[in-house]
Amino acid sequence: MTDTQSGITADLIAELLREQHPDLADLPLTFGARGWDNQLWRLGEDRAVRLPWATRDAGELLLKEYALLPPMAPRLPLQTPVPQRLGQPSERFPHPWIVTTWVAGEPADLAPATRGAEAADTLAAFLTALHQPAPDGAPTGRNRRGGRLADVDEGFVHLLQEATHRGLVPDPEAVRAVWDDALAAPERTGPALWLHADLHPANLLTRDGNFCGVIDFGDMCAGDPACDLAAGWILLPDGVIDRFHRSYPSADAATLRRARGWALIKALACLLIGDAGVHGRPGGKATWGPPAAASLQRLTAPRP
Repeated sequence: MTDTQSGITADLIAELLREQHPDLADLPLTFGARGWDNQLWRLGEDRAVRLPWATRDAGELLLKEYALLPPMAPRLPLQTPVPQRLGQPSERFPHPWIVTTWVAGEPADLAPATRGAEAADTLAAFLTALHQPAPDGAPTGRNRRGGRLADVDEGFVHLLQEATHRGLVPDPEAVRAVWDDALAAPERTGPALWLHADLHPANLLTRDGNFCGVIDFGDMCAGDPACDLAAGWILLPDGVIDRFHRSYPSADAATLRRARGWALIKALACLLIGDAGVHGRPGGKATWGPPAAASLQRLTAPRP
């Protein structure tokens, strides 16, 4: 129950709880997962503690989630980790941290959705509920997520070159053709909508072959829904992407072309993260590779 890389232990968390939320301090703690930005520990039966461990802006992402998610969660049809308490930085742990509700389920990178039609409808219903107009002043996306594809073209080129160099992309020219088509799609002209902006397989939970929860809202922002619709290619099994698009009421042709571009970025990034040792994570995150490879194959397959 010790993370030797970060120094986060059950004893440390219990001490932080005793100092700031003593009514929770005696609940049992169990290590849950080590995410890209934060660690997750289960607290009792129905709560979780999330603490920054790896990235410079992880604490800021938790603060954003603490501020934005509670009023939004009641309208979402899937369970979400609703923040309950805020932990302040202290001498013992110099970062903000939060206590949330616990969301049961298995990450989709370990237990993929297999009930294709139901999963397509479930994902579309979640995004339909989430994608509401964002108010003025809503945050923009980290790393330009949800913005114009033209603004991330340089990043796409870098991802494609690196993944190709590592032998992870069988047909780089096919990938480039899909990207060029996405870049040529008309830009969004409607209002910026609320986005999750980080819908990869480790952030969707499944039960009995269907999605049951969505976690990690730290990248929530306002922008183009195409950024989230990209998730269909990486999260759903073969043969149901058209059903997913039909179930989402605003999936016009231009939006779907842009969504394919965002899906390429997500697939290439997850391929690299799945490659061992990438980005300083010992061993990488190997379970992210297979769904990303399947996504890339779907995206570049000839259309009927």
